[in-house]
Amino acid sequence: MLPTPLTPQDAAAPPVVEVRPAVPGELEVVTDVLATAFAADPVMATFTGTGPERHRRTRGFFGAVLASGALRHGAVDVAVGPDGRVLGAAAWEAPGSAGHLPAQVAQLPTFWKALGWRGIRRALANQAVLARHRPVPEHWYLTAIGVGDGARGLGVGSTLLASRLRQVDAAGAAAYLEASTPRSRTLYESFGFRFLATVEALGTVTGPASMWRPARPLA
Repeated sequence: MLPTPLTPQDAAAPPVVEVRPAVPGELEVVTDVLATAFAADPVMATFTGTGPERHRRTRGFFGAVLASGALRHGAVDVAVGPDGRVLGAAAWEAPGSAGHLPAQVAQLPTFWKALGWRGIRRALANQAVLARHRPVPEHWYLTAIGVGDGARGLGVGSTLLASRLRQVDAAGAAAYLEASTPRSRTLYESFGFRFLATVEALGTVTGPASMWRPARPLA
C-alpha cells in the first residue's frame, strides 16, 4: 500500500495532539480518516477506481488491509486532538511481516465486498508491483498515513511520523515507504528517507517513489 501524499505544510508546528495506538473500537473511524485522506490520491485510484462509490470502496479496502496487516503484524497509530477526535492515522507493518497470506485470505470477503473480483485482481497486481520494489533487509513499512478534513496543514502527519520513527530508531530498525507525489517525497526526505526508485506499471502518469530510511546507530 501507499502512504497518502502528505505535503510540506504537514511539517508545520503541530496542534496539541496525543499520538497513541488505535484501540479495536476505532477501526471504523481510522478507515474513514484514511479514505478521506486518499480521496484524490492517483495511486489509490488504481486500487479502488473512481466514481461515486470510491469512498465506500476505499474504506472497505483499508479495513481489510489493516485487519490483515498492521493490526495483526505491526502498529496503527492515531493522532487525537484535545476533544478526543481522531485527526489522523498511520499504519505500519513490523519487520518480518511481509507475505502474511493466511490473514489476507481471511479478509477475502471484505476485499470482495469493497472491490469486487475485478478490483481484487487489479489490487493484487498492484501489490505485486509494489512488493518487487521493497528492500530485502527487514524494516518497518509505512502502509498508509492520512490526516482528516479540518486537520491538514497543522503538522498532524509530521507528528504521527515523528512518533513512530522515534520508536523505530530506538530499536535500531530501518523503515520503508512509497511517496505518492513529489511534494510528499520532499517531506519524507526531511525525515531521513532516501529515494530508491520510481515504481512503474501502476497505471499512473508518474509512478510513486520508493524510499528507504536506514537504521540509525544505537547510542
